[in-house]
Amino acid sequence: MAFLRLHNLSVEFPMYQGSSRSLKKSIVANTTRGNLARDALNRISVRALNDLNFNIEHGDRIGLLGINGSGKTTLLKVLAGIYRPSRGQLFKSGRVSALLDVKVGMNGDMTGYENIIMLGMYMGIHPRDMRKRVNEVAEFSELGDYLNMPVRTYSSGMSVRLAFATATCVAPEILLLDEWLSAGDALFIAKATKRMEEYVRLSSVLVLASHSMDLLERWCTYGIWLEVGRVKMMGPVHEVIAAYRAATGEAAV
Repeated sequence: MAFLRLHNLSVEFPMYQGSSRSLKKSIVANTTRGNLARDALNRISVRALNDLNFNIEHGDRIGLLGINGSGKTTLLKVLAGIYRPSRGQLFKSGRVSALLDVKVGMNGDMTGYENIIMLGMYMGIHPRDMRKRVNEVAEFSELGDYLNMPVRTYSSGMSVRLAFATATCVAPEILLLDEWLSAGDALFIAKATKRMEEYVRLSSVLVLASHSMDLLERWCTYGIWLEVGRVKMMGPVHEVIAAYRAATGEAAV
């Protein structure tokens, strides 16, 4: 069974130029969120995530809420294995597919077809097995002859098509999504949504970060509201969204 379990997990990014008096003064003067810390060497560090404790079990569909800078993307990158915790532990089981940044794992000088194989390797799929899925990925992406061209010539929407089609060519046990999917065109988003709903029915773990409350309510059952790297609230997604809207003044549509 797929799961993600966080125990006292924190992530800090040390500011190696923190010895600069002017930089320190600027940071302290302009930061009121309380997410600064000092390490054993007295360096200033930004605490992006602070003592997170929660479990995500097989079948859960988690929506991450919070303003920019609250820690949503950092958390997704920790769950994906891109960042390592500074403190605490992450326990996970299951194949992870992460669609966080359309450029991650892609080589702009390689063709779309070559990048399909590369992205498959990034997902832990052997090139031999990935070649068996190339035609399926190509068909879903609808990129046609563009797959013979270098990815650096692609628009952001085309890159999204390629990344999503590749990352979801095998139903993931754990799917991590950031809101960059919105860069795709309306027809492709509808197609991607249908595939996502198929995965949800298969009870794969989904963790989705988005500013779209409608999207979170549609795809998620449980919400985690992050504020300056801490969990502000957890619970049924409609309850968390209601509290978030009340606190931020965001109107329901």
